[in-house]
Amino acid sequence: MPLIRSHTADKFIVDRRKPHRNSDVARAVRKTRDRLSQQPGNLAFDRELLKLHARAMVSSATAIPLLVLVIAAAGLFAGMQGSILIWALITVTCYAGLTLVAQRADRIDSAEPNIARIRTGFLFSHFISGLGWAYFAALDCAGCQVEQFPVIKAVVLLLAMAATALIASSLRGALVVTFALPVAVYTLIGVSAWTAVEAVMVGLLVLALPFFSYIAGHLNRSSLMLLSFRSEKDGLIAELETAKSMSDEARRRAEEANLAKSRFLASMSHELRTPLNAILGFSEVMGNEVLGPMNNGTYRDYAKDIHESGQHLLDLINEILDLSRIEAGRYQLNEEPLNILQIVEECCHLMELKARHKDIRVVQQFESVLPRLFGDERAVRQITLNLLSNAVKFTSTGGEILVRVGWTAGGGQYISIKDNGPGIPAEEIPVVLSAFGQGSIAIKSAEQGTGLGLPIVQGLLAMHGGEFELHSKMREGTEAIAIFPATRVMEELPAIPTAKLAAGIRRR
Repeated sequence: MPLIRSHTADKFIVDRRKPHRNSDVARAVRKTRDRLSQQPGNLAFDRELLKLHARAMVSSATAIPLLVLVIAAAGLFAGMQGSILIWALITVTCYAGLTLVAQRADRIDSAEPNIARIRTGFLFSHFISGLGWAYFAALDCAGCQVEQFPVIKAVVLLLAMAATALIASSLRGALVVTFALPVAVYTLIGVSAWTAVEAVMVGLLVLALPFFSYIAGHLNRSSLMLLSFRSEKDGLIAELETAKSMSDEARRRAEEANLAKSRFLASMSHELRTPLNAILGFSEVMGNEVLGPMNNGTYRDYAKDIHESGQHLLDLINEILDLSRIEAGRYQLNEEPLNILQIVEECCHLMELKARHKDIRVVQQFESVLPRLFGDERAVRQITLNLLSNAVKFTSTGGEILVRVGWTAGGGQYISIKDNGPGIPAEEIPVVLSAFGQGSIAIKSAEQGTGLGLPIVQGLLAMHGGEFELHSKMREGTEAIAIFPATRVMEELPAIPTAKLAAGIRRR
């Protein structure tokens, strides 16, 4: 059965002196999300896309000029003389200028604010390079021995458009600016001739331009999404680093606060116990009239009240120190074989006098024989006394407390203390299990405690590897069960027969 633990907020450190922290974090996150929005016109992304375009043009500076040289060589082989060489020279020169513009843009600092000027320069360079393809679309090969030369020109333009769509996809509009004029020139020449083949090729080029523009736009959106993911990753890494630094700072402050608390408890326990010893000793001497009778009975009652209050304060200090040591992991268990039946029976005898004052009957149901338990006798005694004290405190006059000790289904041992008091509401069980937590019944009761008994019981059982369960129903009572694991139960050795024991002694 699971161990019921407290889930109240007193276990968390809340810095109420900095109420603006949450709003600052929310504002920073919102600002980051706005910065990472995938919308056109984002300066950060436009700058990165221009950088990507410049690097793509530089890295592929030889691709299209190599295609141009291959086409020029094929034209010379087919019989075209000066016109194809002039076209090749113009086109290669235009692409060389475009490469120089790309290199200059790649060397510009990333913080350059004039994005529009760089974009305009790129588009103008692409338009200039498109003039070479327009000149190619206007070429004629009347003297060469090539059939269907318009078809070859259309195929070359399609290849150039496809290569440009892949290379220049980072710059929106680059494909249209480059090949709008060549397609228009080819269309005008094809309309003037208006043969069936040229009409088909014109239609193919006219449809190919928006198609490749769509492909380039899709690649552009993919690049934009990758940039967004990279920026978001960088932003999240920055947020994680900030959160880590804040967590380290909070941990350092918590450690300092815990150290200060330990020092305070160590010093104040001594400072408080020293005068308490005098208060308890002198009040007991006065109350018992050791040095002589007291003529005024009121003074005698006052001395007893002082002694009881001092004893209550001493118990409170001891409970706070015990809980602090348990939470800090400095509570040392003095483990030894012990008889749990004997310990619980002694605790019942100790609480019997207090139970008689309220006319409460304590019923004991113990197993006849239980093997020894390996644990801390003082801790087991404190667990039993805390549970019995709570049962006596919240059981009404004339009630009954049932104390059971026995085996668990898993081979362990348990201590169960059940009363027929008013019970605890289900929603208040986590509260009463927390440090200094008290339910509504305890608050209304005249016998209010410190709220440390059950947390100490939980801590001591956890140190033994056990569990604590609290079951309660309103107007039916409460049952507290302390469970020790089977690993704590010691197996009894079989008894040696008397004859064999005597023979062994004689042999020795």
